[in-house]
Amino acid sequence: MKIYVKKICKFVKTDTVLVVSIVLAVISMLAVKPDKQYLTYIDFRTLAILFCLMTIVAVFRQEGIFDFIADKVLNKVKNTSSIVLTLVLLCFFMSMIITNDVALITFVPLAIIILNKTEECVREKWILNCVAMQTVAANLGSMLTPIGNPQNLFLYGKLNSESSNTGVLGFVELMLPYCVVSLILLIVWVAALKIILEKRSDDRNVKNQSDTGNIRKVYGKTLKNVNKAYLINYSALFLISILAVAHKVHYIIPLILVLLYSVIRNRKVLTKVDYSLLATFVALFIFIGNVGRIPFFSHALMRIIGGRETITAIIASQVISNVPAAILLAGFTDNISALIVGTNIGGLGTLIASMASLISFKYISRDKPDLKKKYFVAFTISNIVFLIILVVLYYLSL
Repeated sequence: MKIYVKKICKFVKTDTVLVVSIVLAVISMLAVKPDKQYLTYIDFRTLAILFCLMTIVAVFRQEGIFDFIADKVLNKVKNTSSIVLTLVLLCFFMSMIITNDVALITFVPLAIIILNKTEECVREKWILNCVAMQTVAANLGSMLTPIGNPQNLFLYGKLNSESSNTGVLGFVELMLPYCVVSLILLIVWVAALKIILEKRSDDRNVKNQSDTGNIRKVYGKTLKNVNKAYLINYSALFLISILAVAHKVHYIIPLILVLLYSVIRNRKVLTKVDYSLLATFVALFIFIGNVGRIPFFSHALMRIIGGRETITAIIASQVISNVPAAILLAGFTDNISALIVGTNIGGLGTLIASMASLISFKYISRDKPDLKKKYFVAFTISNIVFLIILVVLYYLSL
């Protein structure tokens, strides 16, 4: 009995958002009995495309593509501050394509490995601030594209259902000012950190002494052993999935192709998909669908959100995370553009504002448990600063 209790507690801790989503869905089902209309709640397009992208990115990561890119880029830099800036920018730019969580899964452990080789007197500060900035960078870079994070993919689909004139470029144009300002802030932050730490240590030429070959052994395969045809085929599937995001092909096409090719070529990759995220989406779709059919709650939410979509999304994200906030609020407003801005900016702030942020926290807790509290402080301070600046930018743009 104790074993089952431990397993349940572990599951709740690991997938808290999923558990809460299921509980909310079940409670709502008591008010609205299951019927045929339930099927209309679920956005199968978002689920299908998200599944395809997660599968394809899992393959790329498994084959060491991202490690190879990191190695090539890091070999160009010589001092610690440049390495930190490179690691932060890798998260920023790669998250636009491979999503914020995958960027952190790939580059945070790499940062810890490399920065463990810096001088002891500044090592702790470098690791704390680098990982905190990588997390901020991944959440900010991912906001630029519809595939950068799950809520963008969902809201982009809603946006196009509302307005057929809004394409990928329209989405990018909406978030570009925030992304550009974020990039400048990240560079300034790392530069300021360099000045502070150089006062504590002679860091004029602290070289990256890590062997990139060894990093690949720890992290993944070298590209010498990669099946090029295999990667080319998945690259083609990635492009087809992007076309589905842009509404150029039906989402069923990449779904069938990715499933068939993965089953035939590499079934194990299907186990790398984050099914808990997909299940969270389904549970939230059911909850929101049912709430929309309860007049009291639906009218109350509409009154709260009306004309305040962005700030409501930012605040809601701090408490329930930006993905659930996007799904919840999208059911009660037509101003999807405001929700896109709000849920993306809202990914900053608390540790759960973006669930991807928990990935970095888990790595620090596992590899540097003595730095866990200090990391939380560094993370919170940096997030609040960036959040305030982007909120001010939002109000100035009105």
